[in-house]
Amino acid sequence: MTAAVHAEESKLPLTAQAAGQCRAALVAWFTREGRDYPWRRTQDPYAILVSEIMLQQTQIATVLGRGYYTRWMEQFPDASTLAAADEGAILKAWEGLGYYSRARNLQRAARTVIDGHQGIFPRTLEEIAALPGVGRYTAGAVFSFAWNLPAPIVDGNVARVLSRLFSFQSEINTPAAQRILWDWAEALLDRKHARQFNSAIMELGQRLCTPRQPACDLCPLKVHCLSAGPSAESLPKKKASRKTVTEDEHALWVMRNGCLLMAQETGSRRKGLWRLPLRTEPECRQLPLISRSKYSITHHRVTLSVHEAPHALPNGEESWQPVNSLSGLAMPGPIRRVVDDLLPRGGGL
Repeated sequence: MTAAVHAEESKLPLTAQAAGQCRAALVAWFTREGRDYPWRRTQDPYAILVSEIMLQQTQIATVLGRGYYTRWMEQFPDASTLAAADEGAILKAWEGLGYYSRARNLQRAARTVIDGHQGIFPRTLEEIAALPGVGRYTAGAVFSFAWNLPAPIVDGNVARVLSRLFSFQSEINTPAAQRILWDWAEALLDRKHARQFNSAIMELGQRLCTPRQPACDLCPLKVHCLSAGPSAESLPKKKASRKTVTEDEHALWVMRNGCLLMAQETGSRRKGLWRLPLRTEPECRQLPLISRSKYSITHHRVTLSVHEAPHALPNGEESWQPVNSLSGLAMPGPIRRVVDDLLPRGGGL
């Protein structure tokens, strides 16, 4: 053990022997129990980066169950293909995953690899972390999963495991608490088996050390965990999240000559995506209501009301889109569901 590693390990609320036992237990558990995901069958840093960006804010079941990862890798198998792709195709491939800036950042990262690194994926933590949309966690994940090189990772799952393992009583979503969690992750890391260890501690949080009803009896770390049992569910502690904001949106459904009136988003959140044209509530008050649905985006809870307006005219950037081309346009998930629901009804065709 180097002096640097020993200094880090001294920060852990564990003896060196217990820390070693934790590492061994995690790697052994993962060797037996680790799940088979497609990004675990490759050491291609680009493919691993795609999986990590997709899994930000999105559950594994969605990424795999709905085929997002597989389709993306078939359409954009490497950085050069993605770098040269049309933005509309990228947004369409990402449709339904939300947080569309992730898709744009992936392309920007691919272009940085091609233009700034001569097409060779960078192999230092600092260079990986400097790619667009890549922070400390994602850089550590790519670094360890692609090359089995030692780098700590702290995501929501890892933070929960560490908080419970060491009975961390501070609110974890503060800068000071994050520094402590990263120090612990660095100190506990199995530097010879970084790929397996990081995969293991993440999966432990996903499968056993869950937010509700953690399976402490099955946990490979239960002997050393300071919170195992009934108290585990009370951790980690967090500062109160932002208050929920309720919003009402009113959109028009305007069909004419086999076309639907649509608007392309210009804001940073959904730039480039297509949606139904919006109007104020007074403008829609006398129009027939043909659809009402609810959706969430970050801390906003939105009620979307769609009103039939056969005589409405385009405003600003709104334009007529042929119905037979709508499937090729990238739309936010809530808008796609409304369009797919209303089109079979005829809607003025």
